[in-house]
Amino acid sequence: MLETALNAASANLLAPALLFFALGALAGWAKSDLSIPDQAAKALSLYLMLCIGFKGGVEAQASGLSGGLLAAGGLGLAFSFLAPFGAYAALRALCGVERVTAAATAAHYGSVSVVTFAAGSEYLRTLGVEFSGHMAAVLALMETPAILAALLIVGSRARDPGARFKPELWREVLLNGAAVLLVGSFLVGLLTGERGMDRLSGFVSGAIFQGALCLFLLDMGIIAARRLADAPMRRPGLVAFAVLWPMLSAGAALLAAKAVGMSVGDATLFAVLAASASYIAVPAAMRMALPKADAGVYIPMSLAMTFPFNLVVGIPLYHAAAQLLVR
Repeated sequence: MLETALNAASANLLAPALLFFALGALAGWAKSDLSIPDQAAKALSLYLMLCIGFKGGVEAQASGLSGGLLAAGGLGLAFSFLAPFGAYAALRALCGVERVTAAATAAHYGSVSVVTFAAGSEYLRTLGVEFSGHMAAVLALMETPAILAALLIVGSRARDPGARFKPELWREVLLNGAAVLLVGSFLVGLLTGERGMDRLSGFVSGAIFQGALCLFLLDMGIIAARRLADAPMRRPGLVAFAVLWPMLSAGAALLAAKAVGMSVGDATLFAVLAASASYIAVPAAMRMALPKADAGVYIPMSLAMTFPFNLVVGIPLYHAAAQLLVR
């Protein structure tokens, strides 16, 4: 089994999407003028979320409403809401991060990364490992509870003007584009099923999806390298947290997945979700909710450290652990 896991990890390192991420990181580090226009990058992000949500809805319709969906959804909500409390405590006690910045950073690690989920899904498909379509719904459910948890953390410790539950914040949390498109496309796939997939199969899967993922990860590599150059991490504790916390979260997620009887594929994806960190929806919400938080801490940690770690090492590691723990 160890040999199989190592072979799978090696294959993942040579996957086109990951190599394009490395190319982007190299270009960003070398200060090349290579870039993806902002509007094109946003379009790629929307396209990937549409594909993930739609395919998940189609597969969920095929499997039907099940106890597995309810169990995975409940676990996802619990992890997303509770994880920021543990992350906050670790950032404060072990890394010495200022209170509001620690709460904002913790929200990133309670929420999820759509692209990390997409990479994990493609990794499992490459290996021929089956997983449930409803995991896309779990992805959508896990995006926003962490934001509310961060506000509770700050609000419970001081009257911070930036932590008020403003109407604009509720709109940002509940109606942000990522959540709306993920949930909406999932519902479209759920309603149309195989009939809808027959019409969109050439658009939401195969070579087009892979090409879009490569372009998006190229852009992410460029941004990650430049973020690190602009805001170097001066505290080793933050670097350690950005690598160790995802592994701890993934381990806890795998134990929970085993307790509710998830398959190896579903458990792997749940671990990927628990280990990922948001760098799209949560930063936007934190700018509004906690303006005093230092974005120079939480953005480099989530985007430039945790994201590439999960792509290169984490996904194969979590899958290997799922094979050992989940039977």
